[in-house]
Amino acid sequence: MSTVTPPPNAFRTPRKILFQHCDPAGIVFYARYFELTNSVVEEWFDTEIGVSFADMHLRRGDGVPAVKIEAEFPNASRLGDDLTVHLWVTRIGNASMDLALLAECAAEVRFIVTFTVVHADTHNGRSLPWPDTMRAELSRFLAAPEMETAAC
Repeated sequence: MSTVTPPPNAFRTPRKILFQHCDPAGIVFYARYFELTNSVVEEWFDTEIGVSFADMHLRRGDGVPAVKIEAEFPNASRLGDDLTVHLWVTRIGNASMDLALLAECAAEVRFIVTFTVVHADTHNGRSLPWPDTMRAELSRFLAAPEMETAAC
């Protein structure tokens, strides 16, 4: 998985490694990467897809829970590091989507996450097809088929 390269259409956002992310040695505690991953997904939905988590959860009654996650941590991140996080779509299904996220610092890969989310009704947990407008926005971040193979 560590040979993954973000496609040109990936969403990019900065993240600074703060004290709250680290263990006593000043290295990111791996579980904090999952919180960071969720914050990137939430920012992406809000700024790029046009649907905030607040709107989804509080007004619409839908959400995008993760149902599968794989992670790799090839290099440690430390307190004060400035990461660039890249997020892109590798597959869009009827109600699910596969995402890839890669974080790097000074051209060194720090973590890679691939995961599947499902568009679901927050009240009953059942999957919901992606609305056409949302699917169109998600598609802007879909990796080309040759990149999709490399990212999986």
